[in-house]
Amino acid sequence: MKPITSFFLTSNILLGLTFTQPAFCEQVTDAIAPELATGTQQVSEVTGKKWMVSAANPYASRAGAAILDAGGNAIDAMVTVQTVLGLVEPQSSGIGGGALLVYWDNKANRLTTFDGRETAPLAATPRLFQLDDGNKMRFYDAVVGGRSVGVPGTLKLLHDTHKKYGKLSWEQVLEPAISLAEKGFIVSPRLAKLVAGDAEKLKRFESTAAYFFDTDGAPLKAGDMKKNPDYAQTLKLVSENIDHFYQGKIADDIVKTVQQAPGNPGVLSKEDMSIYRVKEREPVCSAYHSYQVCGMGPPTSGGITVGQILGMLSHYPLSSMGKDAVQSWRLIGDASRLAFSDRGRYVADSDFVPVPVEGLLAPEYLKQRASLLEGENALSSVSPGEPAFSHAIRLADDDALELPSTSHFSIVDPDGNLVSITTTIENGFGSRLMVRGFLLNNELTDFSFSSHKNGVPIANRVEPGKRPRSSMSPTIVMHEGKPYLAIGSPGGSRIIGYVAKTLIAHLDWGLGIQQAIELPHLVNRFGTYDLEKGSTAESFKAPLEALGFKVNIRDLTSGIHAILIEKNGLRGGADPRREGIVLSDTSK
Repeated sequence: MKPITSFFLTSNILLGLTFTQPAFCEQVTDAIAPELATGTQQVSEVTGKKWMVSAANPYASRAGAAILDAGGNAIDAMVTVQTVLGLVEPQSSGIGGGALLVYWDNKANRLTTFDGRETAPLAATPRLFQLDDGNKMRFYDAVVGGRSVGVPGTLKLLHDTHKKYGKLSWEQVLEPAISLAEKGFIVSPRLAKLVAGDAEKLKRFESTAAYFFDTDGAPLKAGDMKKNPDYAQTLKLVSENIDHFYQGKIADDIVKTVQQAPGNPGVLSKEDMSIYRVKEREPVCSAYHSYQVCGMGPPTSGGITVGQILGMLSHYPLSSMGKDAVQSWRLIGDASRLAFSDRGRYVADSDFVPVPVEGLLAPEYLKQRASLLEGENALSSVSPGEPAFSHAIRLADDDALELPSTSHFSIVDPDGNLVSITTTIENGFGSRLMVRGFLLNNELTDFSFSSHKNGVPIANRVEPGKRPRSSMSPTIVMHEGKPYLAIGSPGGSRIIGYVAKTLIAHLDWGLGIQQAIELPHLVNRFGTYDLEKGSTAESFKAPLEALGFKVNIRDLTSGIHAILIEKNGLRGGADPRREGIVLSDTSK
């Protein structure tokens, strides 16, 4: 391993120059400036021999690459990438939110998952998002402010997994984000556009407005140099002791901000912060051709729903039908609709609600559901199935609204360990509440706003200490007992469709991983077929309508970041719909 200071001395990955610690940020910024200013995007696969990182922002990718080049492992780089992402794309993820990790421990030859999803406060009730008359709150009335904030889990996940698996020191892996926050980073076009588009909500709170707007009320502009000393100080405290965040002065400020949020206070308490725990869970795996597609189980629906879609499609010859056949997309769209109908009824936090995971993924059940796809036209209607389960189940369908934001990154290290992590503060800019340089989540609005329907309980209702259902789908595909592909995406409930499409494009249609990522999106969750605006997917509008689908053309801004593990090396891809890049030990 290189010396502890080697992060700042390593040169070939960042710039091709040797530099010392004080000059780190200036020189990295010089390297990244053209990428951000011109909106340079990933357009071809990147190859590597020993390690690779694929993340949603050049700063994050380069910082993670430097950690790997300095002798760190995938978990070390994960901490660095996430804390840098929280600085440079705060609208998507950060230490004020939650994360789900699928991890391959190569030495132990073991796949596992870590649940860093936020939890509902102990004072939360099933009527948290209902008015006095019992009607549901309007979505953004619930989101903006303290009511929607759950206990942040991301930092605890980073800390606990680093303590178990990390090679470099905790202080070292936090230093890149601290240094960048102090010296400043270039505001990307994407961040600037999103700030301007959300100005009304962001300006509701003094500290948030002070960060994203100048004294005249003008938003951050692309190319601005932005510093965040408050975030740097937060990470310095956390580098000394994580208890500052969950039990100390940072926790005090989080709770105060939530409880005193103007117009929409929340019920988060110091006790909620102090009792938060990350949970290690068994992965959910399902067979697809000769592969095992492994993801997270509840509280996310991602692993189950992706597995259901692929399991149903395995009964049809997608490989020979091809990506240009409307019947391929009919099958994909209606398989997704069937899976989402099961998702809406059965999937929630399994620590609170029995979830028939095995029944939902049982081959015979999926064969039965796949039989509904026979024929040539769109299904006139879909409804949940009846998977086998040892419990009696009587549940109503939920009405949760999960909007797109979030981030995903994938990492492979020289020791063969893999990280596939999806991380979020939920809606863009979360609750819009800012504390000590970071934004707080609005994850509680991922719960169903209704607790019952016609007297029948909804699985994903709000309950104290419960984790809201998610669609995050961090995935590791296994082949012959070894990892083959790490993949995931942001995008709200469309995450599931983005991941499933990319897997089909690669495993069935033979596209390289970058081509599979770039393939236009066609996503159907609840009956309307969304086609990616400005892409060749628009050509399917009339053919799909002729089959009976309702069709909507819209922006579908995924952020898929994936790494293939092959016998002779690594291949990585990044989604051109965002601003991420892939870097490896052989990158120039």
